[in-house]
Amino acid sequence: MIVPLSIVSLLGLVCLGLLASPYPYLAPGAVLGLVGVAVLYRKPAWGLLGIVAILPFEGLFTGNALSGSKFLGASLALILMLQLAIHQLPAERLRSNIWRLLVGFMVLYLLSLLNTDDMDMSLGHLRELSVGLILFVITLLVGRELNLDLFAKLVAISVAMTCAMAMFSAKYQDEGRASGLLNDPNSFALMIAFAVPLALLLVVHSPNRLHRLFWGACALLLLGGMTKTESRSGLVVLFLSLLIGAWHYRAQLPRIRPRHLGFAMLGLAIVIALGLYAMPPGYVARIQSLSILSSGAKSQDPSLGRRASYIVVGSAMITRNPLLGTGPGTFPLHYATTGYAKTFSVSGKTEDLYRRAHNTYLEIFSELGIPAGVMFVGMLALGLYNLIRARRAWLLRRDGHQADLMTHLGVSFLSLTLFLMFLSAPNHKYLWIMLALTSVLRTKAEEAPTTEVKA
Repeated sequence: MIVPLSIVSLLGLVCLGLLASPYPYLAPGAVLGLVGVAVLYRKPAWGLLGIVAILPFEGLFTGNALSGSKFLGASLALILMLQLAIHQLPAERLRSNIWRLLVGFMVLYLLSLLNTDDMDMSLGHLRELSVGLILFVITLLVGRELNLDLFAKLVAISVAMTCAMAMFSAKYQDEGRASGLLNDPNSFALMIAFAVPLALLLVVHSPNRLHRLFWGACALLLLGGMTKTESRSGLVVLFLSLLIGAWHYRAQLPRIRPRHLGFAMLGLAIVIALGLYAMPPGYVARIQSLSILSSGAKSQDPSLGRRASYIVVGSAMITRNPLLGTGPGTFPLHYATTGYAKTFSVSGKTEDLYRRAHNTYLEIFSELGIPAGVMFVGMLALGLYNLIRARRAWLLRRDGHQADLMTHLGVSFLSLTLFLMFLSAPNHKYLWIMLALTSVLRTKAEEAPTTEVKA
């Protein structure tokens, strides 16, 4: 306890110094910092839960050098380093089957960085990715103590709150499309798609009707927020998630009594009717453009045209540099030099020419090369496999609640991996937290003795 006591002493001196300074009103901040350090030191898993709860509200910190989640993450990282140094945390917690692929990915990433077409852009990309890597390590260290039910509740509530803000206030919309506290409606849709399976888990496992009503309201807010984003990719991912959930609970269908079937059909009809009524007209037009595209007709949708141009430019980049790519974060540089950039420019400004691929996989394969892309895809596939193995382990131990939890977490993680095909977000914090958590959950499930689980 020498190290924590020294930190307490230091913060105490800082507090006294502030009281004696011309800025005594800052002293309570030092006291709050002292309390925060003490709480994080005793319960580091709470720090990770705090990061998860803050993520949907990161837009409040736009323009600040250090957002709330980054500040909390940096503090938590320092505390965990101290605990590792004084052996309060076993180093074995850092073990993960993800490391083999992650180390290979990072080696190829650094080689691509050395061979980049623009060092400034690549260093900025590395700085953003490093935040995700830090969260990956933090989750490995504290994941065993993480309360997964509370994790699901915080994700559902925080994202639902931003959905309510976006649905009822134009301040949180981007040209009529809900963006929450984020700058991109598609990024907001990703968060909603991640939160919906967890909200439905809470509905299914609520202890009473009042709780079920509350979590059902959160789920409806999430669905309403998704329609307000007018994200076609979000709709596709959400539909697939709901199909997987329905297949998982297919065994529960015989429990529905005939007299309840009529009420269920009536409720479903009301929900569908309200959904169609509340769906923005622009969203209907965007969905109809997908049917035109699938029929082989020429689509006039500029968004679909831009996405097609990203594929053309990315494919050319892969062909020219298949091994190490053009360097991390350099896709916008190459796209800006093509005729597509001017054709699909919205504002006509120079910065509007530099567009990302809106496809994480395409971006990584074109910027880092094919080997690094295979490593990245392999990490995500291994994460999904970890959750499948964890679910199988809990089923063998006849723990239905944990098995359902693994299923819903797996669907949320699958939603992330699918959404990466429509959004450039290799550094998304949810992604790296979940990637580490899959390894922790599999290890925890396979190590659980049969005698200590539910019969």
